[in-house]
Amino acid sequence: MLKDFRDFLFRGNVVDLAVAVVIGTAFVAIVTAFTNGLINPILAVFGGTDNLGLGFRLIADKPATFVQVGPIITAAINFLIIAGVLFFVLVLPATQLKKRFRPDDATLTDSEVLIQIRDLLAEGRTSAGGRHES
Repeated sequence: MLKDFRDFLFRGNVVDLAVAVVIGTAFVAIVTAFTNGLINPILAVFGGTDNLGLGFRLIADKPATFVQVGPIITAAINFLIIAGVLFFVLVLPATQLKKRFRPDDATLTDSEVLIQIRDLLAEGRTSAGGRHES
């Protein structure tokens, strides 16, 4: 049982996944620091004079009713940056490499597969000296 567990841990997929999670977490920290250090101060320029940032109060006299719009915009910017980097750094190159090193995987219909099998069987019969009549 321990041998199976060790084999599972040292499979390429598990190690790759662990590395991806660690790098992804570090990248999220970098993007969060970027948005907190640069984007949030820019958003604060558009906010009111209070320290609450960009947003609005539902009830003017109650600070607890302040709806913060800045963190929502920051989260959206974080998402767009992370998604863009992942797409352009990982997905796009992987897709290009897949196209380059793998032939087109054209999906065939069931009928097309059956026709190919029939043709291969017919070739096998004629090359073996047998006679095939259609």
